[in-house]
Amino acid sequence: MATLPPVQPHQVGILILDDDDQNQGALRQILDSEGWRVRLLQDPQQLLTELKSGEWSLVIANIAMAGVDTPIFITLRELASVSYDEGGRIRVLYLVPEMTGSQYIAALELARAPYVVRPFHLHDFLEKVSDLLVEVKAIEGPIRQVRHEFGAIRKKRQAGRSTSMFASRDSYSYSDEELAEYEKQESESSKTDRSKPRTDLGGTDR
Repeated sequence: MATLPPVQPHQVGILILDDDDQNQGALRQILDSEGWRVRLLQDPQQLLTELKSGEWSLVIANIAMAGVDTPIFITLRELASVSYDEGGRIRVLYLVPEMTGSQYIAALELARAPYVVRPFHLHDFLEKVSDLLVEVKAIEGPIRQVRHEFGAIRKKRQAGRSTSMFASRDSYSYSDEELAEYEKQESESSKTDRSKPRTDLGGTDR
């Protein structure tokens, strides 16, 4: 079974395997906002090389690139199956394109591999990322999904464009009162964040 060197304490590193520049940019923007180290890859073989360093806590992989019957998928499955107590320090989240989902979902569920189908709610995506990072103790507790959700929506509105990566705001299951309260909390939190120096947990790989 594949094993990795332990991740350094308090370092959160995320590898993104995707060959779509727009999707890569959208994911990086969201994950960068947490101060995490993010590396974008378009070569599956390079992904395996990076994993050997032990610097990464999470792989986010386009299943169309990783496949479900390839050496890469088998390696990722083995790495992600090792519990934290047994030395497991990495988890994998697969991105499944909606139009081709039927080709992959059955195999992913059989392998008990976490996945999200694009386009997906930002809330759901961050919830899965958070759970996987907590599982390997890369972060102490769940991240605040709602704050990032509405922050991203505001940026899209200001830019006057949308991305196919995320579902529209109309599909969120929040009442008007909840939306107002969340946006109020976000505004107050942003003021607090600006008054404190930002801690870079893992650096940024550009």
